[in-house]
Amino acid sequence: MKRLRRRPGASRPVVTAVTLLTAGALVFGASACGGRATTHHKPGTSHEQAHGNTGRLLAADDGSGNRLREVEAEGAPAVTVAVRRDSEDGWNVHLSVRNFRFTPDSVGGGALLGRGHARLFLDGRPLARVYGSWYHLPDALVRGAGGGTGLTAGLYADDHTAWAVNGAPVRAAASLAASSGKPAPGTTRSEEPRPDTVLEITLSRGKVSPAPGRTEIKKGGTVQLRVRSDRDDELHVHGYDKKAQLLAGRTVTLTFTADRNGLFEVETHGAGLLLTQLVVR
Repeated sequence: MKRLRRRPGASRPVVTAVTLLTAGALVFGASACGGRATTHHKPGTSHEQAHGNTGRLLAADDGSGNRLREVEAEGAPAVTVAVRRDSEDGWNVHLSVRNFRFTPDSVGGGALLGRGHARLFLDGRPLARVYGSWYHLPDALVRGAGGGTGLTAGLYADDHTAWAVNGAPVRAAASLAASSGKPAPGTTRSEEPRPDTVLEITLSRGKVSPAPGRTEIKKGGTVQLRVRSDRDDELHVHGYDKKAQLLAGRTVTLTFTADRNGLFEVETHGAGLLLTQLVVR
């Protein structure tokens, strides 16, 4: 019987093809995500979301340990806050944002302009983290935080830094006492017209609480500043030329109508402390 002989080099095309495919796969894998064959950030998160670093990181923080991330005023995130008494319990808090969207899926990632979450503070004390436009604030949470009426909302990046403009965190304020319905726990109802915006600020040992932020005011609205200081000083609203004498250990109230558009700073003349910024539009 005649033996079949394999022609020299007959298997080489197969070996060559396998080698080329293997090499191609290695090259393709190495080119993905910065030259690594596997991703180095959390599944479902893009490279940009994991490593975004928008703006300029400042040494200052928001008063609760989160550093400020400053961006240009044009196109910067902005927020306003409104509260309304819930018919059963607590308050319904509504956050209206501009140049911003909530991104709960990428929390913990990099800082990308116009993305992140919000945080609520009660008289300067951290209260809750918010991942949407609406939040229900129960009475029990207010009592557990020590009570109070000054609610502040701030915008934060996914890496937990606070968005800031001109060195001040992007924030808005509202008063639980000024919301419709029954008064906040520990407060009494007043028959006087309620101001549209109430800001409660405390000055102690040269520090401002809550940390100076930016509050958006609707033109024509009534603004009430309630400032408590541990030393005598003078309160001044620049642009409106509104003044009030601060007396040590007392809460001083200054109320005015925001009838001019623009950015206005509120400060103390003696200590030269910036208390807040008012954006009227």
